[in-house]
Amino acid sequence: MFNYYTKFQLFSFFYFALIISLIILYDSLIANISSKSIVFQININSLKPPLAIRPLFSTKEETNNQVYLKEEEEDYAHLVPPYNLSLEERISWFKKNLPYFEILKSTNISRKFNGRMNEFFTSHYCSVQFFMTWISPTKSFGKREFFTLESLFKAHPKGCLIILSHTLDSPSGAMIFKPLVELGYRILLVTPDLYFLFENTPSKSWFIDLKNGKKDPGKIPLAQNLSNLIRLAVLYKYGGVYLDTDFIILKDFSRLRNSIGAQSVDTNGNWTRLNNALLIFDKRHPLVYKFIEEFAFNFDGNRWGYNGPYLVSRVVEKVKYYNFSILPPTAFYPMNWIRIKGLFFNAKNDSRWIQAKVLELNEKTYGIHLWNRQSKSMKIEQGSIIDRLISTHCVVCNDI
Repeated sequence: MFNYYTKFQLFSFFYFALIISLIILYDSLIANISSKSIVFQININSLKPPLAIRPLFSTKEETNNQVYLKEEEEDYAHLVPPYNLSLEERISWFKKNLPYFEILKSTNISRKFNGRMNEFFTSHYCSVQFFMTWISPTKSFGKREFFTLESLFKAHPKGCLIILSHTLDSPSGAMIFKPLVELGYRILLVTPDLYFLFENTPSKSWFIDLKNGKKDPGKIPLAQNLSNLIRLAVLYKYGGVYLDTDFIILKDFSRLRNSIGAQSVDTNGNWTRLNNALLIFDKRHPLVYKFIEEFAFNFDGNRWGYNGPYLVSRVVEKVKYYNFSILPPTAFYPMNWIRIKGLFFNAKNDSRWIQAKVLELNEKTYGIHLWNRQSKSMKIEQGSIIDRLISTHCVVCNDI
């Protein structure tokens, strides 16, 4: 048997050998890790460039996007009924084409509407909350509509804009607004949830009857009347400013509250017609509820403007004791739809008048409604009033 001293020697030998083995193993691991680190560095350099400098869409994605736009236009063609249908034929047409009305559907995307809205407002400071609607195809959103946004952010750099649109809430829609987003402006493109927007308002029953084929959509394109209702519903639910996409915004709106603009006045200065192209109201304002009520109970889809500017005029004429202001035509409608074309021409023989008019508009007007239906085909002449306003109220400042 080994004595105690011999055992101690053997233990020391094995202990020393173990330490040497561990040192060798450690060196091997370090060398291995170092070699792998070099490979990892090489792999990093061979990766695709970061998203910021990569094309937004691959060739396949671009092709898919073009297909989407084509399908979108084809779907939109189904939204306009033939003009010469009888009441029964029109309702039958509507039932047949109901599957094409994407905006009327409840989808996974639309059901996220309120959550996306709340998240947007929570994560952004908004000096003013602006809302727009866009039910037309993405391709229809052109340079002039884009300039409305430019002028809006020129006057409200800390404002927030929410565009309710199932067409713009898409990759192709996001591309349109990329120049503004890259400048730091706050924009949310969101598919509306009509079920949520109309809930707990008189418009819910109207909407259900429409979808069930019990309501005549009328001769007027349904998109127009839906826009009239959606603007009221979103103001009632969230509060803020609604405006059409054919404005030039000249001044800050932050001091305006619960206001609607007069389109025309009589010789005594009393309003004769109001307009719903721009509305400013607090959340759950009772007058907005009255507007929604009038829309739902007295809807007529066969008369142009009946559910829009004529509607707000009818309601305001009847109500009393509501806290709101009626602003004069100079605020939003300084030029009526007949005279609006004059702003697009360059009166070369009267440059002083043009200069004086530009100065007057900048001083007295919050925004100019351009009456797109009348002016969209007009060329903006260099030196005209519109041209001068564009040059001083743009942020991207590309040619319109």
